[in-house]
Amino acid sequence: MSDRTRAHVYVSGKVQGVYFRATTRDTARERGVDGWVRNLDDGRVEAVFEGSQEPVEAMVEFCHEGSSAARVDDVEVTYEEPQGDDGFEVRW
Repeated sequence: MSDRTRAHVYVSGKVQGVYFRATTRDTARERGVDGWVRNLDDGRVEAVFEGSQEPVEAMVEFCHEGSSAARVDDVEVTYEEPQGDDGFEVRW
């Protein structure tokens, strides 16, 4: 797994109720990125992207825009050790 990277992302703004999670899931699957995405009680969206560096970085960049109806105010990113996630899901 040494060729994998893992980004833990928090996105704030108008990012709930605007198809942000579904669009993130679809985009991650298209790019072959593993992980998950979920809404937080404080109005932010939390996501984890795991895979090869280039597609993971592309997903981090995607979070700056999100779905077409979203308004992203801030994206916080931390990098962690890969945990071997397989597939991409929306968590509740």
